[in-house]
Amino acid sequence: LSLSSNLPLLDSEFEDVGSTRLYFVNASLQRLTYSSSVGVSLPCPAGGTPTAILRWYLATGDDIYDVPHIRHVHANGTLQLYPFSPSAFNSYIHDNDYFCTAENQAGKIRSPNIRVKAVFREPYTVRVADQRSMRGNVAVFKCLIPTAVQEYVSVVSWERDTVSIVPGNRFFLTSFGALYISDVQKEDALSTYRCITKHKYSGETRQSNGARLSVMDPTESSPSILDSFQAGEVRAGQSVELPCMAAGYPSPTVRWLKDGRPLPSDARWTRRLTGLTISDLRQEDSGSYACEVTNSFGSKEVSGALYVIDPLRVTLSPKSLKTGISSTLFFTCAVEGSPLYTVAWYRNTDPIVPDQHISIQGSHNDTLQITAAQKSHSGAYQCFASRKGHTAQDFSIILLEDGTPRIVSSFSERVVAPGEPFSLMCASKGAPPPSITWTLDDEPVVRDSAYKTSQYTLSDGLTVSHVNVSSPAIRDGGVYRCAARNSAGSAEYQARINVRGSPRIREMRDITAVAGRNTFITCRVIGYPYYSIKWFKDGMLLPDNHRQVVYENGTLRLSDVQKGMDEGTYLCSVLIQPQTSIDQTVHVTVKVPPLIQPFDIPSTSVGKLMYIACVVSSGDMPIRITWHKDGQLIVPGSASGVGIETKEFMSSLQISKVTLKHNGNYTCIASNAAATVSWERQLIVTVPPRFVVQPNNQDGIYGKAGVLNCSVEGYPPPKVMWKHAKGIGNPQQYHPVPLTGRIQIMFNGSLLIRHVLEDDRGYYLCQASNGVGSDISKSMVLTVKIPAMITSHPNTTMAIKGQMKELNCTARGEQPIIIRWERGDTVIDAERNPRYSITINKKGDEVISTLKLKPAERGDSVFFSCHAINSYGEGRGLIQLTVQEPPDPPELEVREVKDRSMNLRWIQRFDGNSIITSYDIEYKNKSDTWDHKYTTRNISPTNNQANIVELHPACVYSIRMYSFNKIGRSQPSKELTISTEEAQPDGPPMEVILQPMTSQSIRVTWRAPRKELQNGVIRGYQIGYRENGPGSNGQYSIVEMKATGDSEVYTLDNLKKFAQYGVVVQAFNRAGTGPSSTEINATTLEDVPSQPPQNVRAISVTSDEAVITWAEPPRLTLHGVLKGYRVVFWSLFPDGEWGEMQNITTTREQVELRGLEKFTNYSVQVLAYTQAGDGVRSNVLYIQTREDLPGPPAGIKAVPSSPNSVVVSWLPPHKPNGVIRKYTIYCSSPGSGQPAPSEYEANPEMLFYRITHLTRGKQYLIWASAVTTAGRGNISEKVTVEPAGKAPAKILSFGGTVTTPWVKEVRLPCSSVGEPTPTIKWTKDSEDSTIPVTVDGQRQILSNGTLVLRSVKAEDSGYYTCTATNTLGFDTIIVNLLVQVPPDQPRLTVSTTSTSSITLAWIPGDNGGSSIRGFVLQYSVDNTEEWRDVFISSSERSFRLDNLRCGTWYKVKLAAKNSVGSGRISEIIEAKTHGREPVFNKEQPLLTHINSTHAGLNLQGWTSGGCPITALLLDFRPKGTWAWQSLKANATAQLFLSELREATWYELKMKACNSAGCGNQSSQFATTDYDGSESLPQTLLFRTTYNAKSLAEMLISKNNRSMDTPVKGPPQGPRLHIDIPRVQLLIEDKEGIKQIGEDKAVAPVTDTEFSQSVNPQSFCTGVSLHHPALIQNTGPLIDMSDIRPGTNPVSRKCVKSAHSSRNRYSSQWTLSRPGQSQSTASARTLTSDWRTMGSHGITATESDSYSASLSQDTDKGRNSMVSTESASSTYEELARAYEHAKLEEHLQHAKFTITECFISDSSSDQMTTGTNDPADSMTSLSTPSETGLCRFTASPPKPQDYDRGRPTNVAVPIPHRANKSEFCNLPLYMKTDPFFRKQAELHDPCPAVPPREASIRSLAQRAYHTQGRHMTLDPSKQQALTLGHSGLGSLGVSSGTATLPQRTLTMPCSNPAATASTSSTSSNPTGSSTKMGGSRDSLLENSSSALGRLQKQGVGAYSKSYTLV
Repeated sequence: LSLSSNLPLLDSEFEDVGSTRLYFVNASLQRLTYSSSVGVSLPCPAGGTPTAILRWYLATGDDIYDVPHIRHVHANGTLQLYPFSPSAFNSYIHDNDYFCTAENQAGKIRSPNIRVKAVFREPYTVRVADQRSMRGNVAVFKCLIPTAVQEYVSVVSWERDTVSIVPGNRFFLTSFGALYISDVQKEDALSTYRCITKHKYSGETRQSNGARLSVMDPTESSPSILDSFQAGEVRAGQSVELPCMAAGYPSPTVRWLKDGRPLPSDARWTRRLTGLTISDLRQEDSGSYACEVTNSFGSKEVSGALYVIDPLRVTLSPKSLKTGISSTLFFTCAVEGSPLYTVAWYRNTDPIVPDQHISIQGSHNDTLQITAAQKSHSGAYQCFASRKGHTAQDFSIILLEDGTPRIVSSFSERVVAPGEPFSLMCASKGAPPPSITWTLDDEPVVRDSAYKTSQYTLSDGLTVSHVNVSSPAIRDGGVYRCAARNSAGSAEYQARINVRGSPRIREMRDITAVAGRNTFITCRVIGYPYYSIKWFKDGMLLPDNHRQVVYENGTLRLSDVQKGMDEGTYLCSVLIQPQTSIDQTVHVTVKVPPLIQPFDIPSTSVGKLMYIACVVSSGDMPIRITWHKDGQLIVPGSASGVGIETKEFMSSLQISKVTLKHNGNYTCIASNAAATVSWERQLIVTVPPRFVVQPNNQDGIYGKAGVLNCSVEGYPPPKVMWKHAKGIGNPQQYHPVPLTGRIQIMFNGSLLIRHVLEDDRGYYLCQASNGVGSDISKSMVLTVKIPAMITSHPNTTMAIKGQMKELNCTARGEQPIIIRWERGDTVIDAERNPRYSITINKKGDEVISTLKLKPAERGDSVFFSCHAINSYGEGRGLIQLTVQEPPDPPELEVREVKDRSMNLRWIQRFDGNSIITSYDIEYKNKSDTWDHKYTTRNISPTNNQANIVELHPACVYSIRMYSFNKIGRSQPSKELTISTEEAQPDGPPMEVILQPMTSQSIRVTWRAPRKELQNGVIRGYQIGYRENGPGSNGQYSIVEMKATGDSEVYTLDNLKKFAQYGVVVQAFNRAGTGPSSTEINATTLEDVPSQPPQNVRAISVTSDEAVITWAEPPRLTLHGVLKGYRVVFWSLFPDGEWGEMQNITTTREQVELRGLEKFTNYSVQVLAYTQAGDGVRSNVLYIQTREDLPGPPAGIKAVPSSPNSVVVSWLPPHKPNGVIRKYTIYCSSPGSGQPAPSEYEANPEMLFYRITHLTRGKQYLIWASAVTTAGRGNISEKVTVEPAGKAPAKILSFGGTVTTPWVKEVRLPCSSVGEPTPTIKWTKDSEDSTIPVTVDGQRQILSNGTLVLRSVKAEDSGYYTCTATNTLGFDTIIVNLLVQVPPDQPRLTVSTTSTSSITLAWIPGDNGGSSIRGFVLQYSVDNTEEWRDVFISSSERSFRLDNLRCGTWYKVKLAAKNSVGSGRISEIIEAKTHGREPVFNKEQPLLTHINSTHAGLNLQGWTSGGCPITALLLDFRPKGTWAWQSLKANATAQLFLSELREATWYELKMKACNSAGCGNQSSQFATTDYDGSESLPQTLLFRTTYNAKSLAEMLISKNNRSMDTPVKGPPQGPRLHIDIPRVQLLIEDKEGIKQIGEDKAVAPVTDTEFSQSVNPQSFCTGVSLHHPALIQNTGPLIDMSDIRPGTNPVSRKCVKSAHSSRNRYSSQWTLSRPGQSQSTASARTLTSDWRTMGSHGITATESDSYSASLSQDTDKGRNSMVSTESASSTYEELARAYEHAKLEEHLQHAKFTITECFISDSSSDQMTTGTNDPADSMTSLSTPSETGLCRFTASPPKPQDYDRGRPTNVAVPIPHRANKSEFCNLPLYMKTDPFFRKQAELHDPCPAVPPREASIRSLAQRAYHTQGRHMTLDPSKQQALTLGHSGLGSLGVSSGTATLPQRTLTMPCSNPAATASTSSTSSNPTGSSTKMGGSRDSLLENSSSALGRLQKQGVGAYSKSYTLV
């Protein structure tokens, strides 16, 4: 809305209408559907404040009237429609459009039309048609709902064989109620399918018939559409599903198009099996969609248009407005939403019709304009936008009022100087906002350079205008007037502005005034000051009467101007000086306006004459007179029948014959130059009333609308009144008809009865009057005809099955009445169906019809209807007959089975049409009869499930059920057999004992709960522990472990130190966790404090005493009972050396250190200690004792230097006790008589002094003392000297010990005196002699005798002698030079390990001549070179590395540090934190269940190995395919593999990883057929990998197979492969070799020695694998740097670098080729070998061979590398050492037998096989090692197990030839084998062995007798065979004596020389000994003689031995 104005408008123009307002409560309600049997109440959607009047109307505009018991409008505006029978249906009431209005002072608004529709309770049925589908295709079932009720009935569920279908898997329910079955299987044809529907309004449910699905075998066919979509509209924001389902074979592919293009990429578009789903629809989604289905035989397309409809939203602006009349208003109706809408305008609920004021504009009629708005235009304006039944609206409230402007703020009179700027403001308010103009002395103010004007309107509608005069002159003075004008009027304000200057008067114009009005005359004086302004007329000073007023500003006002008195010339006189004035005149002319004499127009009647005169009694001539009728100019003439006669000042209007058209308002208008005036009166032409249409007798039909016609005319319009007299006889008394909404008088006078009732019959009188003449009236008779209607019938009724039932219907209405019965939609013909009989009885005006059913059946439970028909209408009564009977038995199913209870659910399919009153459940033990049943009775019918409690766990029960209604009991349900599950343990673990182990660990031991309370197999335990100290939260931390037996033990780690813990233990089984044991408390052991004392302070008290104070460490860091404190202190000497470390123990927090060295720096540390030991030291605190008197000089010499002088030299005091300030030298001559000696002072830097002026030959005593700030110290010893002319050689320098760091320069002084001058000679003492010091680049002797040693080394240490010699004598000094070097390497060992820590201990080496300052510990993860540093105190001899990764190998090295620097780094040692990679528990099933499309995996079978599992990866694929499907899973959950193919074999790989590594598990499984049958067996049934320990346990448990069965014929079957890097035995069918597991090479091994005929052309090739490392220039063939427990060697194709960082001990190993000179005893070689033979000849493999020599230092390094785990875990260490060596579970029908297991505990060099040393053993008892061996025998199937035929590439194990002595070292469990027992009967070669020999662990504990070692076979019968592949790291196939020629080829990276050497060695046909070696016990033998020998010994001829390393 905007106002039409010449000025811009702002929002501030709109004002709030006020507190009166209207509103909508629910404007979106536009449709209401309800059930006729319930009725509905509809509140008015509109309202208002203050309370509005609410009214309801039909869409036609008719008022709503009350219909008794059918419709009523409540006082609060609620429309209520009552329930009604179908016969009372009235479309005018029950299916119509309504709207409601709300009206108050603000206006009147109406709601959008609301469609109100009643829905009948009609009978209907739903159906489902049978369908056909091909197996593997899709089937579509649709629920067919009758069209009549389709709008109200929806599908709520589907059932399959009476069981509700849960969407998912292969079953899908679409949004439109269809059922899709994907991947149709044959078993789908065995079921029936039903849909369940529900009526939206009546709530009734219907079940369809059961449909079947025919499943056909797939046949090639083009696609056929099963379900599709059509064009439709959907609202924006919603989701839509476009179904597109097709069948065909092959299965068609689906492609979706939009507008001919592929679908855009949008996350809102989802392609599903059911079709295309679009969510969050937008308008741009509209378009044409096509679904193309295609297969190789054709294609089909489905298309349709989708229209996304955005709901309409209307915004009408402005929302409210208060403005003035005559304004121009603009309403803008902004419509948002979908196009193609229409706009309608309403004012106060009435449609707006354009007229001279109102126009509707815009392309959508969205703009409403009102020009020259009148008061009547106020009200509520509504804009309605409609589109296809949807309507939106908005409204505005407009209030129009008198908006004449008023001045609300103005300016006042002022005086300004010329050039002084001024500004004038004028503010006005009005409606519409006015515009303001300015005048100066009645002249318009023009905007120019002198005047600046502005105008603006504020938000409150205030218009403000300014005039700014920047540089006023005299001419700018005068009267300024602001005038505010709008369409409603104007207002003015004026005031004088005086500009100083010479006054003068502007020229004044003549004025014309209108008589009777006011006139103002302004004296246009400018300039200031002036004294006064006076007015004169005709020489007289004004004013001279009451109508004249002169204002102070000089303005003259003339009120009620009179022509004769006021017309004339006026003089304005301005006094500018006391005696001087100026004047000017103005002439006033007065105009007189016309004055009409009042007149009236009398009433008249038709046909009479009429004369009307209009006389002007005064006014200036000329005067013009005109006539108007009803606002229109009257044109005289015959057409109007009016004549006009006008004279000079009068005019008359003549009508010769008055008619009704002359009625109206007549106006006489007179005008002249002064004004225009008018006079108006009404002419009334009266006409008496008369009937145009007279009332006549008529009939009305009950319930219908009726009109009693009566039309009259007259003038004034007659008033019609209707009266009613009841009864058909003579009318007795008429009464006025009450006018309600039901009965109304129409505009023409007729009486409208909207709903005729029986009470409306009788006489009616139509009476009319208008006050002219007499009244007229006419009577009539209304007869009400009753249409046939059913007045009485039962809505519902019951019948008992098998009994007779009567149905009655009572009808009334005009006779005759016919009654017809229908059953459903079928008319009942009683004559043809003997089950029915119909009788008719009449009772008064009622007709009673009775229908009898003989007897009632279940099928009679339908709707019956009776129809009454007469000439006036038809009525229907609907009767629902329910035939009752005992219910069908419920369909019982078990929903959940628990340990002591079960949850049953049932579905009551048919209740016998009687409410189920109760259920009974009976159950018994399956073995009992029903006579011993338990019964749960009277279960509430509202329940559909029940819990049976107090059952026994793991017990089998039989259950059945009954249902009851009031008719009786059902048959028993189908009997179910159910087994209860395990229960949670009822008892806690017993004998829980806590034993603190360390300060952070407690060992918990307990026994399992009592057997009768376990309620199943105990799977494990949960140990809960919590700290019970202050500050703990009281929550238990839980750890879990698997059960291992009746007694359990667990160690709780990482606990708080010296803290009390409460521990509880709970057992759990499959069912859950049992009760916890009683909490037992234990306190962790004390530990050392983890923080030092606080606030350590040191104060020096005296020169030898200091006080140390401190505060107790934080309580939480004591970790025990504080025993006291220890103060550790040591002195720091000036040369950098440390003094002896001392300590003082105290219980106080202060200690006095006494006896300290004076003026000495001390380092002080304080620690707290507990029972566990010393805690952390505080930071080093430095203190210096105070100065004191120095000690005596350490030495003094005095020698003569001339006849009268001596030279004195001395050494500084040993204890200077301060800073030496000077030295004092004393000289005295005994007997000289001098009382005091002479004193000489020397600087502290000078250690010699020359005393002169002495007497030759006289003896002198010389001594010295040192001086500090504390004073003079003790004197030195006194020496005697005598000056002399000739003096023997003397040395002034002193001998002694000199200490220096290495690589420094050292000066050893040797100053001498003597006469003659002495010669200097330096020598160094050797072992037995002295060696002169030679001068070279490192040694130099200066002229003063000083020996200079540069870059001293450790070997420079020793005793140096300086000799000074002259002719008179000699002198010597001896200097002991000590060269300090970095400390030697410490000896580092591993103390203990845990899952997250490694504790190290060490023994320091030599300190290098300087005290050790500390240690630097470096560590890194084994396979990285990222070293981390840890700095450790010099006093520590152990350290624990914390926060390490679980199950990880670490490298550690240590170096000591002294004042010189860091020393040699210790040998790198390795240690592993506890933990291992995950392992799958073989006791756990890998697959929980398998069906045709799903497989369940048990991921909880993984054990963590002590380290949490961080990742679990799965790969699976159909057998025979290449692509793997990968999944990630949670190790604590169960995983389902879905969408598998039916009857298909799958390969499965699982990998679980933690910080220690990854464990692998693989298997194969087959899905079942669609009917659940097993798939055909495959050659390879399982593929499970084991670690060494699991493999050994599995093999031991196998039953031994007979070994003496001879070989008959060549076997056929699988080939043997070895997966080199993973070391796995694989079985593959002979279709080909497939790659399994990781991407590793698979080398086929073919051997025909399963057959009796042995090919003599077999060749052997080999390679040696070296352990533990290979280095040097040639590089290792196998990178063995990772060999250690838990790892495998990594294949390396070629290593060119000679310094690989992966070779851990490269400095300790040398590598040599075979044939090179090397010690046999020092060779350390581990070999593995196999043979290969192809069906077409020789299969040659490539080989290279190396031997590694162990240097002397290696044992030292290896000993430090050994894991420190206890020897008792050696068997587990074997498994841990080779857990990556996975083997296949079995070779299809083959079996395994353990032959040997060794836990080697040796690091000696006797591991090399093939040596001549008879004492060689695989098990040495000397030093520990990390190696281990397990040997097993694989026995292939018997020959009769295979079909005869020539095999292709069959693995042939060679028979094992055993020496008797070999059996001595076998474990006891192997000696129980029948084979060995048989040998023992012949001769027992084994001496007595300790019983512990049977234990594998005992082997590591060195429990073997010395005779229990392996004996080496005769070397002449051995032949080493090696494996020609670079990847084998852990598996060797050993051979026996070989008589075949051998050939070895060169590997791609091997050295030809080595190959030649190897070839020459291995091709010896005589079987000579070789150093390459192999297994000593498991030998491959190729000769038939060897086979014969073995058969004689009872060994199976087709068994083969393998060695697992």
